[in-house]
Amino acid sequence: MDDRRLNNMRHQLILAERERLTLDGVIHVESFDDQEIVLETELGGLVVQGEDLHIQELNLEKGSLLVRGYIQSVEYLGDSLGKKSRGFLARLFR
Repeated sequence: MDDRRLNNMRHQLILAERERLTLDGVIHVESFDDQEIVLETELGGLVVQGEDLHIQELNLEKGSLLVRGYIQSVEYLGDSLGKKSRGFLARLFR
């Protein structure tokens, strides 16, 4: 990834006690339920998995997201949610 592009992006992830996840740099939320949230950030796709997940706050103008629940995993998918995430999602729904 181009260094200039990285400098212009803002992405921060704060996980507090596996129950509160704060994200900056969110572009959009692809899908969500109480066990999984799939979203795209300025630095690529991201999947959050857990139990009783709730999107408490979402502000796409500021690019911020607050998730509450029991977070079990946070996985980056790569540069974007393009073909990789569709392949990932397709495997989940087989």
